[in-house]
Amino acid sequence: MDARDIPFLSAADLGRLIEKREVSPVEVTQAYLDRIDDLDFKFNSYLTVARRQAMAAAREAEDAIAGGNYLGPMHGIPVAVKDQLWSAGIRSTNGAFLLADFVPGEDATAIANLKRAGAILIGKTNLIELAMGGGLERFSSPRNPWDLLRSAGASSGGSGAATAAFLCATSLGEDTGGSIRFPASWSGIVGHRPTWGLVSRYGVFKGNWSMDQVGPMSRTVEDAAITLQAIAGHDPKDLYTWSAPVPDYRSALTGDIKGMRVGVMTELTNGAHVDAEVRDAVVQAAAHLGELGASVEEVSIPMTAHANLVQTCLGAEPSLDHHEWIKTRLSEYGHNNRIAMLVGSVMPAQAYYKAQKLRSMIRDQVLEALGTYDVLVSPTMAEPARRIVDDPIVTEKRRPMPHLLTQTFSLSSLPAISVPCGFTSGGLPVGLQIGGRPGDDATVMKVGHAYEQSTTWHTVRPPTA
Repeated sequence: MDARDIPFLSAADLGRLIEKREVSPVEVTQAYLDRIDDLDFKFNSYLTVARRQAMAAAREAEDAIAGGNYLGPMHGIPVAVKDQLWSAGIRSTNGAFLLADFVPGEDATAIANLKRAGAILIGKTNLIELAMGGGLERFSSPRNPWDLLRSAGASSGGSGAATAAFLCATSLGEDTGGSIRFPASWSGIVGHRPTWGLVSRYGVFKGNWSMDQVGPMSRTVEDAAITLQAIAGHDPKDLYTWSAPVPDYRSALTGDIKGMRVGVMTELTNGAHVDAEVRDAVVQAAAHLGELGASVEEVSIPMTAHANLVQTCLGAEPSLDHHEWIKTRLSEYGHNNRIAMLVGSVMPAQAYYKAQKLRSMIRDQVLEALGTYDVLVSPTMAEPARRIVDDPIVTEKRRPMPHLLTQTFSLSSLPAISVPCGFTSGGLPVGLQIGGRPGDDATVMKVGHAYEQSTTWHTVRPPTA
């Protein structure tokens, strides 16, 4: 096989070739490193490329496989990880000048689990400052492979761009209010937010602690499933992780969704803020699920209209975590995050308490709907990728961020996936969001995989990659 063709294979296909020893982890890793060297100047997707460590790990994987110690589908697979996660011996900036020289002495549990599965950490990807929605990319903006003048999405935009541009086999992002699904939608890839507590957050810089969750960003649902399989599970270092056994997510991808019930969330799909082309693509995608044998109906969940307000009020959480730096290093934050931190610091307890009550009401309504429907669907984002604006300063009360449709599942602590479901007339990707019941990530992936494999959207390559 020509080494230049290796990066265009799915992680699952690469795993099968590595298991058969038709390609080696060293060949695969070198192919990705060469491609990063050749192309990432266009995308700014990586903050740190771990060349030496990656090649050493690739040689170890090759020796292990040659010795008959094959660990599974992630063995020898190069993975990029959002720089919000600690990586032993490799700088971990969280996208902030405040942490530009921070080198952890240990891995985040999610990275440790990847390595335990034989995966190769190839580099750390770009993100907005502190992974917070009020910030910007302090180390230059990741560029969208579908249009280099547009954003790859916040805050895991580097993972989105790297995955879409074939600069890694699969990647990890972190999703608070939608930071996996948001860039997945804009970058035209798959992004899965796991059930809250399914993946350890030990060694992950905090955003909103009650919502943060690490998850996979991949080019196919199968790749996301095997990535999630490697990182999921109970961790005694994170008391919020589930102790339940981790199911085999890959085995759930049968393609058969006959008889399943799908609810199309009307407030998130038909709102005036949703771009017409986005709405049309998602409505057609929902209809396609019906053609695959599912029962598809509209469902109204009124409280979802308040999700953005609730998450805004929960901005008090990161301000508490940054309390000491706010007092001593405030000038080192980007302009918008300075404002966000200060606002969070003076957030009245009554507002935070009311937001938590509203959050419970949102969760109750969503769970009630999921008592009838197996999954709920909507657009992932209300609009296609926006043009990059350098340092978009907040000058008014309205938030400059694009309208997120992802927060409902984040606030409800539920699993949700974004899969490509079409393109706008301008050639920009559209994402279909599929959410499900607590702990039922397998069903969410099953529906996403059935849709993906019966359409061709995921096979289209970005023009700049």
